[in-house]
Amino acid sequence: MKIAIDGMGGDFAPSAVIAGCIEALSELDVDIIITGKKDAIEEELKKHTYDKNRIEVIGCSEVIDCNEEPVKAIRRKKDSSLAVALQLVKEKKADAMISAGSTGAFMAGATFIVGRIKGIDRPALAPIMPGKNGHFMIIDCGANADCKPNYLVQFAMMGKTYYEKVMNVSNPSVGLINIGAEEEKGNELTKAAHKLLKDAPVNFIGNVEPRDIPEGDTNVLVCDGFVGNTVLKLYEGAASTLLNMIKDEIMATTRGKMGGLILKPTFKGLKKKFDYKEVGGAPFLGVDGVCIKAHGSSDGKAFKNAIRQAKIFHDNKVIETIKEQIEKEIQKKEQ
Repeated sequence: MKIAIDGMGGDFAPSAVIAGCIEALSELDVDIIITGKKDAIEEELKKHTYDKNRIEVIGCSEVIDCNEEPVKAIRRKKDSSLAVALQLVKEKKADAMISAGSTGAFMAGATFIVGRIKGIDRPALAPIMPGKNGHFMIIDCGANADCKPNYLVQFAMMGKTYYEKVMNVSNPSVGLINIGAEEEKGNELTKAAHKLLKDAPVNFIGNVEPRDIPEGDTNVLVCDGFVGNTVLKLYEGAASTLLNMIKDEIMATTRGKMGGLILKPTFKGLKKKFDYKEVGGAPFLGVDGVCIKAHGSSDGKAFKNAIRQAKIFHDNKVIETIKEQIEKEIQKKEQ
């Protein structure tokens, strides 16, 4: 399997990107193409020992910054590290693509360059989040701030397929994020989506209130991108703030410090559960190619796990399964 990596994407590129690629080569059966500023990438590669036959560097003259307007950047900077990597997926010269760069530009590029799966109206960003009783997916987390009810049904179907194939959960539960558990609760979007989801080919369990999300009892949580991005950022902020508050309280007294030493392994385990590096990245579901968005502050470990995630995504034929299910739904509607 060959994976294209945006060598200039992320806060610590290209050093963190290269470190992750080298780690991945030692653990995974993959070959890697790195796109970006050739001199900078090759200089970083000199610091590592690796099989030079398994890494190819493609030089690019441009880089897309996170503060650029996404669609304009993709259209104007065709020789950017992001656009070139996406083109490799489009041309089937790479089986997957990973970037920690601009989410908006990545989404625009995945849609315009790689293209959507036939029958999918809008691709969606679908991160895996930690919960008390297990991980869960939120789809969409920011790609589509405004949605139609049928978009949410498509999100549910794609999320279900990914969760079955990548997370290895049979018949995962699917819930609709809403302000109340009752069917009649919510705005026009959620009310209409609820009706459609009841007849969709997914294990729909109904509405899920935000306060129940952290339990992790529902595998796939469906919403529009505005709600999903809000939930994601609040969740991350609350977890970080709570852990810091606990640490401050422990360090405030001698008794607390003594107890903290005893509980240190427990806190380490808890922190690990909320560490994005363990998952690696969030897939863009709905595009006709494996596209993984890594966290902007990813280090080498996070990139390695993003590469692992891309390999599992590809090897388990997630896109092919989504295509089959969408085609069945199209045929059903035409009958």
